[in-house]
Amino acid sequence: SYTWFWNLIQNDFKTGNIDLEGCMRLLEKMQVSFDEEHLKHVFKKTIDKHSGQIISMDDFRAIYRALVHRPEFEELFKAYSTDGKILPDGQLLKFLVKEQFQTEANETTALEIIMKYEPIDEVRKKRQMSFEGFIRYMNSDECSIFKSQHRTIYQDMNQPLCDYFISSSHNTYLIADQLMGPSHLWGYTSALLKGCRCLEIDCWDGTNNEPIVYHGHTLTSKIPFRSVIHVIDKYAFMSSAYPLVLSLENHCSPKQQEVMAECLKTILGDKLLSSPIGGEVDMTRLPSPEALKFKVLVKNKKAGTLEESMLRMEDDYRGETEELSDSDFQSEDEDTDDTLPLQRSRTPTKRKGDRRSSPPPQKKPKVKKAKIAIALSDLVVYTKSQKFVSFDHSLEHQKCYENNSIGESQARKLARYSGCVEFSANFEYLSCRFLLHPLKICQVHSYNNHQFWKINLQEIALNFQTPGTQMELQDGKFLDNGGCGYVLKPEFLRDRNTTFTPQNVGGYSKPMSLSIRV
Repeated sequence: SYTWFWNLIQNDFKTGNIDLEGCMRLLEKMQVSFDEEHLKHVFKKTIDKHSGQIISMDDFRAIYRALVHRPEFEELFKAYSTDGKILPDGQLLKFLVKEQFQTEANETTALEIIMKYEPIDEVRKKRQMSFEGFIRYMNSDECSIFKSQHRTIYQDMNQPLCDYFISSSHNTYLIADQLMGPSHLWGYTSALLKGCRCLEIDCWDGTNNEPIVYHGHTLTSKIPFRSVIHVIDKYAFMSSAYPLVLSLENHCSPKQQEVMAECLKTILGDKLLSSPIGGEVDMTRLPSPEALKFKVLVKNKKAGTLEESMLRMEDDYRGETEELSDSDFQSEDEDTDDTLPLQRSRTPTKRKGDRRSSPPPQKKPKVKKAKIAIALSDLVVYTKSQKFVSFDHSLEHQKCYENNSIGESQARKLARYSGCVEFSANFEYLSCRFLLHPLKICQVHSYNNHQFWKINLQEIALNFQTPGTQMELQDGKFLDNGGCGYVLKPEFLRDRNTTFTPQNVGGYSKPMSLSIRV
């Protein structure tokens, strides 16, 4: 093993010792995966023992062992090795069956692994595996706990959009602190490359009639709306072919809304979905991700109906606006601790809530007015932002293309009341028909994403720039189905007649005991 290692690295040390860059290149040549920050830490500890910024061959061997020779691998290897140095094919087979639970493995399986992962020629020719080969096998995708067949798109992508959990981002333009940090185009690039399928664009009036994007009423920096759309145009479908939703948190004047509409149309071109698929409005169900492949959807407030928008398609409506009242829309940043509204109300009069639909009491609603440019309104097709009023109202009046945005505090109440069978049944039924998005989760809280996935919310919008448990759960969930950003819900969460509630799983549960050794 030592001779093999020496022969492999000696050419890189012919001209003398190497620095950090040379160390990285050599590790890459040896096909050793490493975390750059961890390597820098190990490298610094090594050079601190002597002056200078370069290392010898012996130093490199110590760094290599620190990165690669994990003690738990060594323990496993010695448990099956006859002499602590070599693993014959028969012993490797025993390891595969007993430790990896590959009950169908045979001598051919063991030999194939040796031929693929053993780097030392003389060991490989003897149908044996050294510790170096064992390490390479253990670090390979073959030993990943993640199912390799799920790394590709394997789910049915022809169901309505509301039948999928969708990878969603909140404050996508921020790359650090939410109050004083920089807004940056990299926020959008990074989220898109991770397979995110719903981006938030916080739009405000800028100078020279050019809308800007930033976190309103904070000290975060500003970036042009036009530049954001250019980045989205470039990276929208690089990691996933399935539809991308642009959730506009729109604070712009009608004049600058028209500039936004023009940017979306001219920059995105054919990618922008501006009319229903096939030119016909299906009021009964949303289209599927497959039908919307390579399309960008605009989520925003909308004036009138989809049919009215289609009648206006050939006309020039620049300069025309329509006023929407509080009942017609919900501001994307509305996330107070007010209880869920139960009754539709256009005036600030008190009405008693119908407690049969949901437990929380009624509070006096605030009346808001907003003007929307018809040019921007008409770009909204399947993702009209609609305020959640009550279950009864949604089930009676809501169109499939009208999406409810639910704030984090409201969502917590929904999760809390999900044990109530009637409440949960209403909510499950609602989310089987409509898109409920985007829920904004602030990662400083202890709540985890599963609380909201289990009550059937399709989109949980997270701060992608903030590491932590929530993003780890998000990354893990959306690795599934090829990392395309859409994960099909379990069948019982797609069934309108389901009796499932998180507290009453009934026959939907198949309990499992999972033991993990770290």
